[in-house]
Amino acid sequence: MFRTTTKLMMALKTLSAKNAAELDKELMSSGAFSIDQLMELAGLSVSQAVYKLHPLSKGKRILVACGPGNNGGDGLVAARHLHHYGYEPTIYFPKQSKNELYARLRKQLEDLSVPFTNDFDAALGASDLIVDAIFGFSFSGEVREPFPRVIEALRDTKVPVLAVDAPSSWDIESGPPKDGPGKGFMPGALISLTAPKPLVKHFRGRHFLGGRFLSASVAEKYGLDIPPYQGIDQVVEVPVDGQKL
Repeated sequence: MFRTTTKLMMALKTLSAKNAAELDKELMSSGAFSIDQLMELAGLSVSQAVYKLHPLSKGKRILVACGPGNNGGDGLVAARHLHHYGYEPTIYFPKQSKNELYARLRKQLEDLSVPFTNDFDAALGASDLIVDAIFGFSFSGEVREPFPRVIEALRDTKVPVLAVDAPSSWDIESGPPKDGPGKGFMPGALISLTAPKPLVKHFRGRHFLGGRFLSASVAEKYGLDIPPYQGIDQVVEVPVDGQKL
C-alpha cells in the first residue's frame, strides 16, 4: 500500500457535514465561486494527490469510480487532469446525473478518448490505483445498487485506493459502518477537500488536504486551519489522530 513519508507536523480542525454544506453555499453566494469552479479545484487537488502517492513510474492505469453526486464530479475532473499528466484513466460511472454539468464533464473526457466502463471487476483487475469518488460528505443512509459490490471490491482489493473526502459508505461524523458492504473498508489514502471531516479520527492511512482557495476570513468564521501549502501545490500531506509525519 502507501508508505508514510515525513512531510508536516500539524493537526487540523474538522468540519461537520452540516457546516461543510453551509460553507459550500457561502462560497457560491458571497464568495462568488461557481459549482464548476469548486469542482475544478477539488478535482485538481485529487489529481495532485494521485501524483504524489503514485507517480507515473509506479504505473499509469488509474480506475476512477464515480458516484452520481458532486464527489463523482470531482472524480471526473481529476481523471481529465490525470490524462494530461500522462496517466491512463478509466472511468466507472454507472449512475450519471442528468445535470448538464456532469454531461459536460463526461464529454470532455470522451473528447480525450478516456474510456468509460460498466465492468468494474475487469477494470479493477487492470488498474494500478483506484480513486474512490463514489460518496462524499453528503452521503447518509443505505448504500444502493450497484455500489454495494463495488465498495466490497474496494475493501478486498490489494490495489491501492485513494478515497475522495470520505471512504465510500463511511458516516461523515462517526466513520466506518459496523455492518454492510463498507464494514472493514480502510483505504490506503484519503484526500479531504476544504477541511477534514470528523470521520478522519478513524482513518489510519496517508491523509492529504486540498482546498487552497479559502480566504482567511472564511477560514476564521468556520474555525478552520489553512496549512502551509508549498509552491504551486494544491495539496498538502497532514497527519491523522495519533500519527506523526
